[in-house]
Amino acid sequence: MSGLFKSKKLGIATFIAVLFAFGVAAAADEPISAAMAYYAIDNLGLLAAAILVLAMQPGFALLEAGLNPARNTVHCLFKNTIDLTFGLLLYFFVGYGLMYGTDIAGGFLGWGGFGIPETDPTKIGPGILNPQVDWLFQAVFAATAATIVGGAVAGRMNLHAYSIYTVIITAVVYPISGFWKWGGGWLDQLGFYDFAGSLVVHSVGGFAALAAVITLGARKGRFNADGSSNRMPGSSIVLSALGVFILWIGWYGFNPGSQLAFSGSLNTNATLLIAVNTTLSAAAGGVIALWFTWLTEKKPQLLSVLNGILAGLVGITANCDSVTNVEAIIIGAVAGVLVVLGARLLEKFQLDDAVGAFPVHGLCGIWGGLAAGIFGGHPLGAQIIGSIAIPLWAFSTMFALFLILKKFGILRVSESMELAGLDLAEHGEVEDGSAFDWKAEYSMHIPGMDAQHQKLLAIAKNITEASRSDLGESTVRDNLDQLVEYTQTHFRDEEEYMAKINFPGLEEHKQVHKKLTEQALKYKETMITNPDVFQNFMADWLIVHILHEDRKYAQFSSKLNSK
Repeated sequence: MSGLFKSKKLGIATFIAVLFAFGVAAAADEPISAAMAYYAIDNLGLLAAAILVLAMQPGFALLEAGLNPARNTVHCLFKNTIDLTFGLLLYFFVGYGLMYGTDIAGGFLGWGGFGIPETDPTKIGPGILNPQVDWLFQAVFAATAATIVGGAVAGRMNLHAYSIYTVIITAVVYPISGFWKWGGGWLDQLGFYDFAGSLVVHSVGGFAALAAVITLGARKGRFNADGSSNRMPGSSIVLSALGVFILWIGWYGFNPGSQLAFSGSLNTNATLLIAVNTTLSAAAGGVIALWFTWLTEKKPQLLSVLNGILAGLVGITANCDSVTNVEAIIIGAVAGVLVVLGARLLEKFQLDDAVGAFPVHGLCGIWGGLAAGIFGGHPLGAQIIGSIAIPLWAFSTMFALFLILKKFGILRVSESMELAGLDLAEHGEVEDGSAFDWKAEYSMHIPGMDAQHQKLLAIAKNITEASRSDLGESTVRDNLDQLVEYTQTHFRDEEEYMAKINFPGLEEHKQVHKKLTEQALKYKETMITNPDVFQNFMADWLIVHILHEDRKYAQFSSKLNSK
């Protein structure tokens, strides 16, 4: 692309910003000035960068959903949604004031009040940011830090526990360590440098993820008794790859946007250098991760390339304004090796990080901070201290939180919920009939009962597939009639068996049966035309009946038979 074309593009963008400033000035009957034009360029440029960073959220969502089984898709998307929505509100009320307030504790804690400061209309000019856009840019960074953990704990963390985590990291943990550097706290005073957040953002999320996987434990079936590991296939590598590409695009808001001012030749040149360094480091990370896995494992792995790209992006984030193009390639290449070695280290210690959040964001976040000293000319001693202090803060606070949640028994879902999938278990939603596939772990080892449950699930799957296809209403109706009839027969047989073994929870179980039967008859006609109503009914039936209530008397029966 020619330099002339580049200058034309830059000129058009500047011209649009100036026109916008002129329009605002004209509407307010005030004369246009150079200061107003600079103010418009800087603030609208930061707004565009904030929107790009916000666009990273669907990238994280697609990456996580694609790397996890289809039975957890809704749950993955739900977590990403609450990270963003909860995070933005919490950062508005508390986080922003903690991160960019006045020092009240020797550089370790700041406070600037609730919400966003008032806009001073007299303060305009180059480099002056409107508090509204400044908050928006910082808020989407906070949401990024929070959402990193979601992928690592996929498929097994209780939704209540995850919601509590989101509140704590966004409102307290991230803003406090962010103040240490970006709020002018003790690390900033020490000379520590982190341009766009390799440590301030990414290592906080990465080490929170490490704390989570240590306390939470691995997914069922991830590791064997002999220490070997099993691959856990995701639902769609296409979604994961698309998610990484979206994240890469969003990073052009993350890194170039952190220049914070775009008017004038110096800012323009710096922004362009940052963008190119970001690109080169991402490419180098992907290529080296590919070569490294290909050489050591004899097969090229797409997931290694995707995580290598993200590793390169994280590694360059702290130093992208301070290094040359060649140095950016080196930084990305080292990150590409680190992310592969980090994933293998986790496997060695049987730590189950479902998406590689710690190697990408934690390990490569530290590398980015150190690289700012090695290549960027910033004080290496300060970089080492910052690269220890911020990860240690994130890990220790989150480890304590997860231990408390574990102590209260709300950190992890039950084994049966994990096996059924959290879409069904937590949300009562499923994307397809696979949620009703029989699993050996559902077995109660009671003669006749397992066979009846298998038949009921098979009917439920037929209804789901028929309702989402063109098989017609009559097919759905026939299967639903069969389900209701067979369910009533099954309940009768089950109650007779319970009475025979003197099960103490018989009356309670009868009430569950009565409720489910009434629901089936009440919603029968609605279920025929509305698959979602049927899914909600079957979610209640599967979770309440097979996975919880029946489990109680299966254990009772087992104890009885062993006597």
